[in-house]
Amino acid sequence: MENFTQFEGMMLIVGFFLAMSLLLFTFKKREQTKEEFLVAGHSSKWLATAFSMAATWVWAPSMFTASEKAYTQGFAGVFWFVVPNVLTLLLFSFFASKMRTLRPDGWTFSDYVREKYSNRVHNMYLIESFGLQCCSLAVQLLAGATIFHKVSGLPFFWTTVLLAVIPLVYSVTHGIRGNIMSDFVKMGFIVLVLLLGLPIMASNAGTDTFFNGLGGLSGDFRNLFDANGIMVMLSFGIPTTIGLLSGTFGDQMFWQRTFAVEKDKVRRTMITAAFIFAIVPVSLSIFGFFAAGAQLHIEDTQLVNVGSVIAFTPKWFLYLFFLLILSGLISTVDSILCAVSSVAGHDVIMRVSTSGKPGTLTALRIGNRLLSSVDLARISMLVVALLAIAIANIPGITITYLFLFYGTLRSSVMLPTIFAIKGYKMSERGMFYGIMTSICVGLPVFAVGNLYGWVPMIVAGSLLSIGASGIMSRVMKDKTATI
Repeated sequence: MENFTQFEGMMLIVGFFLAMSLLLFTFKKREQTKEEFLVAGHSSKWLATAFSMAATWVWAPSMFTASEKAYTQGFAGVFWFVVPNVLTLLLFSFFASKMRTLRPDGWTFSDYVREKYSNRVHNMYLIESFGLQCCSLAVQLLAGATIFHKVSGLPFFWTTVLLAVIPLVYSVTHGIRGNIMSDFVKMGFIVLVLLLGLPIMASNAGTDTFFNGLGGLSGDFRNLFDANGIMVMLSFGIPTTIGLLSGTFGDQMFWQRTFAVEKDKVRRTMITAAFIFAIVPVSLSIFGFFAAGAQLHIEDTQLVNVGSVIAFTPKWFLYLFFLLILSGLISTVDSILCAVSSVAGHDVIMRVSTSGKPGTLTALRIGNRLLSSVDLARISMLVVALLAIAIANIPGITITYLFLFYGTLRSSVMLPTIFAIKGYKMSERGMFYGIMTSICVGLPVFAVGNLYGWVPMIVAGSLLSIGASGIMSRVMKDKTATI
């Protein structure tokens, strides 16, 4: 499938990095205090943050899985990917607004849990958060390296390194505000390229090709409620919906923006982000329908979007499309790095430091060296980037499998998070053992089911992951009292 030379592929990546560096260079310089670096001074403008939320939600699955599902499972597959994605942001808007009311000057949701419940419940949230961010970052690197290796022949390993290092360089210097402002530009570029590409593709492929592809490559997946549609719902739809609905609740990327945006604009920000985001998977699904309708033979179905662009658009658009992919992937990578930094720069330093009063800790002494919150935040970015590179290079790992895996991981804290925001009574003991059960039992059941393709086991693992923590947090009693 090689359509670029290695030199062309490298120039696209390097050019993107230089453009982002120049963009951030033009931003107003601010002192990188803890509050500025981690939450943009709680004052980020709502429209820029909405674009950033949308760009952050445009991770690898929305750019690759949407087209792949259109190609392999037609309308049924697309429905069970696009609709839960959009509904997730709409649902999150109400809880994010309530959380900001509860903690107008908050930092992380996990710190709220620490304050309200206990350190050991906080530990479970930290395990979920760091595990999620490592796997999520690995997906972005895997997707980007796969596509550049297939199309330009760039070495897979070194491409994963490049895709991690580029956002790392500017994330460690500008923090979350730089992330939000660069996302605003990247998301605008993504929308413009897609809106430009759709009429070009329709003109060259023909609208009949699109309608012929609504059932997928086999033509058997037009209906949501026939045997094939039900199969898609059980094997992909339910796990995906659970993973996505829990995605924002268990992911610091979204809580960080909740605490960073202007406090009276939280709900407006999230709702706007949902509709901006929807343009991406819907457009890329159409790319997949064109490929299916034309009966294109694409051996690696993860790259259906690229195959469709190559078949139905001029080469100059292929360059734009690769810059689009880079924009989407890097937007999520730098958001992940900033999310990790906020947890490390606030939660971790609050737990391990013994100086100062709670809420005012800004430094940690290790031997003779004093590490500030910002120092620790930057170190955490580097550590997670290295771990993600290692995961992305595991032989045989796939984008869709990792997406479902970490989606199930974050579902382990969804119900306790919702209950905490709503003020429902939960026991500390139930929260701790419930989340532990979801992670240690539900996640392995789900993983084994996916490994062997056992649909009942996949569904059971998903339901167990989301249900155990919620049920046990409400049913179990503390030994002495209920919180």
